[in-house]
Amino acid sequence: MFIIPIRTVQIVLLICIFACRDSGFYQPVTKFDPARDAAKDISAAVNEAERTGKNVILDVGGDWCIWCRRLDQFFEQNKDVSDYMRKNYIVLKVNWSEENKNEAVLASYPKIPGYPHLFVLDAKGNLLHSQDTGLLESGDHHDRDKIMDFLRRWAPHR
Repeated sequence: MFIIPIRTVQIVLLICIFACRDSGFYQPVTKFDPARDAAKDISAAVNEAERTGKNVILDVGGDWCIWCRRLDQFFEQNKDVSDYMRKNYIVLKVNWSEENKNEAVLASYPKIPGYPHLFVLDAKGNLLHSQDTGLLESGDHHDRDKIMDFLRRWAPHR
């Protein structure tokens, strides 16, 4: 029986991880990060949407934004809603903060009245909808029915 040393297995796994990372596999952007290149991230998300037949949701906001955190919490607490979203959309966090307002990228979209703000793109990168998330709220929380209606309305037709 041939036994492979654990160190060899670790090295092979690390090589595979780095090879996959650099070989074009899509890596979701799940955090608001002022250091990211939003134009490059949007391009990658659109490519992945085209490959998978999904639409793209650009979630524009920042860690400073209480309603951005509440929206994230909503999806964490409503697994069926987040599953539906992942099934139909590539979701990309686009930072807007004092450190990086991503003005050049966001200038090509409608004006944002408040944060978080959602833009829905088709698999070619065309803007389908600009969503003020305040309209998806009820009182001090996000409304499950309003969010599901929004997601269903803008999901790709398969």
